[in-house]
Amino acid sequence: MVKMAKRILLCLLVFCTLSANAMAADVPVIVQLGSLGNILNVLNVLGGTLLDQVPGTKIYLLKLPSLPIVSSLTQTLLGITSIEADKIVAVPGRSQTGVLTVGQTTAADWYKAQPELQRIRTTAAQAKSRGAGIVIADLNSSLDFAHPALAGHLTGGYDFVGARAGYAGILNQADASFLDQADASFLDQADTGFLDQADASFLDQADASFLDQTVVPVSTIPAYAHGTLCAGILAGVAPASKIMPLRVFDDAGHTDVFSVTKGIYYAVRNGARVINLSFGMSGSYTSIQNALAFAASNHVVMVASAGNQNKQTPQFPASVSSVISVASVNHTDVKASFSNYGSTVYVTAPGVNIISAYPGGMYGMVSGTSFSAPMVAAEAALIMAVKTTDPKTTVGAAVININAQNPLYLGKLGKGRVDILSAVQ
Repeated sequence: MVKMAKRILLCLLVFCTLSANAMAADVPVIVQLGSLGNILNVLNVLGGTLLDQVPGTKIYLLKLPSLPIVSSLTQTLLGITSIEADKIVAVPGRSQTGVLTVGQTTAADWYKAQPELQRIRTTAAQAKSRGAGIVIADLNSSLDFAHPALAGHLTGGYDFVGARAGYAGILNQADASFLDQADASFLDQADTGFLDQADASFLDQADASFLDQTVVPVSTIPAYAHGTLCAGILAGVAPASKIMPLRVFDDAGHTDVFSVTKGIYYAVRNGARVINLSFGMSGSYTSIQNALAFAASNHVVMVASAGNQNKQTPQFPASVSSVISVASVNHTDVKASFSNYGSTVYVTAPGVNIISAYPGGMYGMVSGTSFSAPMVAAEAALIMAVKTTDPKTTVGAAVININAQNPLYLGKLGKGRVDILSAVQ
């Protein structure tokens, strides 16, 4: 009798909230339950169906007839600790541009000698640590597993895009955000020269076929190559670490909050010591915040891009205190024109005209905080391989002061520009 009364009370409470806030049919909703919560009771009361679950947790993705405003009393009775819409994060379109090809005798990792990596003393640092034994998870778009620059650097990952194929059609609530690439062009070709480097001698190679600057038509898919480019940077800076590719962005440049949440839990539970998050969202989400807290409690280092809107507004998830937020500087340590800034930035790293792996065995030149973040994620791996100190603190202490170059951004570019050799010494 008591159970029946409780069920009637629940139905009345939820009916009122659903009636007051009806939305379009088939709304994906993320529900997290406490230890006493039962998903079957939630489904019976809210009238939805179960789409997915984060393994080993009480975090569920439901399809509901509407997005309810559930009262605190109802949440308590159902054991719900959080409930939110599963929104999509999307990337904008980009224009076609060119990529680099190299001669057959050129080493696959030739780009690690580029000036922007030498400026943060990557090669010198690798004499002290190469990141052996550390797994870096990268939540990103698909990558070119056959690229020579990634050979031997990858470990097992997971395709969350394929896993959500059965219900992707209902994920239709857009969040105005993107993978962090500077400008609308995926390959940012500064000035008139495709290769605008501070040290021109980097390109002086004996092999005349080393560089072929022919414009190669590339895909117009927004997320194309982003995963490969980020992985190439991780491999170039921490060559003995293993990269765990976690595909959460589809080829159209979309992901959803639940996939990111699921990806973070997967990374932690499958041995990742570092997680790279080269993307941003315009709003914060409880599900992802809880996942980041879970990672932090397991001593996983998280690194995220600060964003490319040239704004002081914090970008999620880089804005979370446990995450290392990375902004971009150019080859003279001046804030990149596109880079965000502000009190939540922890450090800066090179982010203008960065060369990395590009699908099809080619190489691309890119700009954006997306490509600064993996430098710091790889730096954390180098530190963790040889030191027991807190990696975040060590990254923040091993920096070059760039205040003189950025008088308009004092206190808004974090602790300084990273110096990887200092971090591992």
